[in-house]
Amino acid sequence: MAGHSKWANIKRRKGAQDARRAKIFTKLIKEITVSAREGGADPEGNPRLRLAIQNAKGANMPKDTIERAIHKGTGGDGEDYSELTYEGYAPHGVAVFVECTTDNLNRTVSSVRSIFNKYGGSLGKNGSVEFLFDRKGVFQFPFPEEVDEEEFTLELIDAGAEEVEFHEGYAQVTCAMEDFGSLQQQLDAMEIAVENAELQRIPTTTVSLDDEEVVSVMKLIEALEDDDDVSKVYHNLEISDEQMELI
Repeated sequence: MAGHSKWANIKRRKGAQDARRAKIFTKLIKEITVSAREGGADPEGNPRLRLAIQNAKGANMPKDTIERAIHKGTGGDGEDYSELTYEGYAPHGVAVFVECTTDNLNRTVSSVRSIFNKYGGSLGKNGSVEFLFDRKGVFQFPFPEEVDEEEFTLELIDAGAEEVEFHEGYAQVTCAMEDFGSLQQQLDAMEIAVENAELQRIPTTTVSLDDEEVVSVMKLIEALEDDDDVSKVYHNLEISDEQMELI
């Protein structure tokens, strides 16, 4: 889930990771498989695969599971995955952008449409909400206590960072999409163990709702996240820390 409070990704991921590890692994394995199939098995020459492996390690995926996923992508014996996106609105005018990886297009579109309908949303046409989001690179990681925040920030700005934030022992770094690779290399050179790195869709405007309305929107968002074919869900709902406790 993305698009609400800046730190909600960390909070929700940390809280749900153990309970939903199998589902998380399924999505990560798909990404590794697709990345290896498109760009080859060498992470050094395949930035997307390198990122997928990095995120899998951040989720504590075993090394042999990662290697099997790479082999599956390059060995020609795995599923033929396709990547596609869906756009629409949740209740109360909240924009929703869904990224999927699937081996069955009919199953996926049927499932996504059903979730939107069940929870009071509406599935729209391509382009109906995409303009409400900017593509940004986002890195999240535990921040080393011994590192000076100011010096660290200046180094990353030189590498292309647009924003560096610190919160409860974590750092979040945001950059333009075209600077994603250079920033990733800089963090590697600084020996920073990145827990999660990805290209996200950041909302340009957000919607604030009351508690009851937030809960109704989040039912749709969470149902989409629980679908095995859904890789990522982005929205422009702004959620307060107090509302985060409700969900």
